[in-house]
Amino acid sequence: MIERTLVIVKPDGVKRNLVDEILKRYTDAGLKIVARKTVTATKELAEKHYTDSEEQIVGMGNKTLAVAGEDGTRKIFGTNNPREIGMVLRGWSIEFLISGPVVAVVLEGEDTVEKVRKITGFTDPSKAEKGTIRGDLGDDSILKANEERRATRNLIHAAGNKEEAGREIKLWFD
Repeated sequence: MIERTLVIVKPDGVKRNLVDEILKRYTDAGLKIVARKTVTATKELAEKHYTDSEEQIVGMGNKTLAVAGEDGTRKIFGTNNPREIGMVLRGWSIEFLISGPVVAVVLEGEDTVEKVRKITGFTDPSKAEKGTIRGDLGDDSILKANEERRATRNLIHAAGNKEEAGREIKLWFD
């Protein structure tokens, strides 16, 4: 089934001149770029992108708990509550997204969301499999970012599902 999804090359990927290499990974997998733009996101746009939905917030908190463990997470955040952790991470992510130019891209193809997620790799570059973008090109970790009280510099945002992809495409391109 033909689908569309959104990928954002974050400020670290843009600053490191990795945009073309990152996008080539997707096009080499048979995906087509149907829209592309470079933008410095406003805080308002970033807040709409990183919603305060329960699913997104708790998901962010759970990823940190899975990587940092309960003791490490409590040391940094003072809690093991995924929602509370996720709210802090959302703030850091918003600040990171507005810290420099990003490249927003709409990709189209067969099973695009699933393909893009597989090519992109796990959120934490230090834990992502080799052969994925984050595993090959990433140079940060959730643990390091948490200790420095900032968002993980993980090169890319990729929509997590079809509904999120549709919402994000509209947000970035309408």
